[in-house]
Amino acid sequence: MGSNDFVTLFFLVAAVLIFLQLRSVLGRRTGNEKPPRDLYSPRDAAATSETPDAGKVVTLPRRDVVEDEDRFAAIDAFTPSGTPLNDSLRELSKADPSFNPKEFINGARMAYEMIVMAFANGDRKSLKGLLSREVYDGFDAAISDREAKGEKVKSTFVGIDKADIMHAEMKGSEALVTVRLVSQMISATYDKSDTLIEGDAESVGEVNDLWTFSRDTRSRDPNWKLVATESEQ
Repeated sequence: MGSNDFVTLFFLVAAVLIFLQLRSVLGRRTGNEKPPRDLYSPRDAAATSETPDAGKVVTLPRRDVVEDEDRFAAIDAFTPSGTPLNDSLRELSKADPSFNPKEFINGARMAYEMIVMAFANGDRKSLKGLLSREVYDGFDAAISDREAKGEKVKSTFVGIDKADIMHAEMKGSEALVTVRLVSQMISATYDKSDTLIEGDAESVGEVNDLWTFSRDTRSRDPNWKLVATESEQ
């Protein structure tokens, strides 16, 4: 037998001895072994919660709870938690998950400028898409009266100083939000002879309004409409 054959035989014998030794230690059943656990069975889940290490298990919050907290966080950042306005905005948000008070105010500011300027210019087409039927009828009557008298309004919108949500509520599926708007405008009304009869064509005046916007939360239409106006003195 050559030296190479002797070495091969030596490693073969050693491998057999090691295998037998491992089997004697690891491969023997005593009858006391625990069956394999199903980590996803209800029983095992309950047992896990009762073990001393249960405190190390992280329980993930339900998705709907997380979504509510995220949605309410936007409201809490807008108005203090626990206030009547915060509570009413939370109720509104439950009915309309897309509602965000900051985004709503931005939209209300844009709508305010569009409506004010459309009214000054007698633009009924633009007003129709922004107003409820009742408010539109009132604006239309005022424009018609102005046209019948031959009067013209010249307005320049300077800007909005403040826009704050004052009140919010749900009436059935209808969401109602009242906003106080403080704006700066130049407005002058002239008769058919171009004589100034109201306002000032050169000075900036402050306008204070309380406008209420509404939206049916069951509707797929995301747009809000102006449903009530009131001037603050």
